[in-house]
Amino acid sequence: MKTLYLLRHAKSSWAEHGLSDKQRPLARRGLHDAPLMGERFSERGEGLERIVSSPAVRAHTTARLFAEAAGFLPEEVVVEENLYFLGSGSIEEVILSQDDQLGSIMLVFHNPDITHFVNAIDYEVSIDNVPTSGLIKLNCDIEHWRDWSIAGTAFDYFDYPKNLTAEVVRK
Repeated sequence: MKTLYLLRHAKSSWAEHGLSDKQRPLARRGLHDAPLMGERFSERGEGLERIVSSPAVRAHTTARLFAEAAGFLPEEVVVEENLYFLGSGSIEEVILSQDDQLGSIMLVFHNPDITHFVNAIDYEVSIDNVPTSGLIKLNCDIEHWRDWSIAGTAFDYFDYPKNLTAEVVRK
């Protein structure tokens, strides 16, 4: 059994004109929410062995802030070009290429890819929009990442910063 976490980047800023999409930084709310979600993750006793991030500044910063708050070394966040708006095929490639020694990984990337991807996993789950800093946990019935498939993956929970109940949303 392997565990796959999906994290949407935190709220980004549009204040600096002239920056490319990849260069947009986090907004003040994003700088607050990313570590908040890392703290919640840690409080649940979740384990994490690798964080793989889109190369976009807002995603990589989210990954590092989340990592630090969750007790994971921020400098060990791996950057993966295939997580920058390349669609579900690229997301699957990233999953399939992971080291089998790893039992749990987190991918940090963007909408609409993350919402489309999670909705393809479990037909009983319907999430209209994964908000910024939204976190999904998926359980994968596999021994090797190269064997990952949608069919062998089940939705576990969905959490997000404005979820004030402190309970994760389970479908």
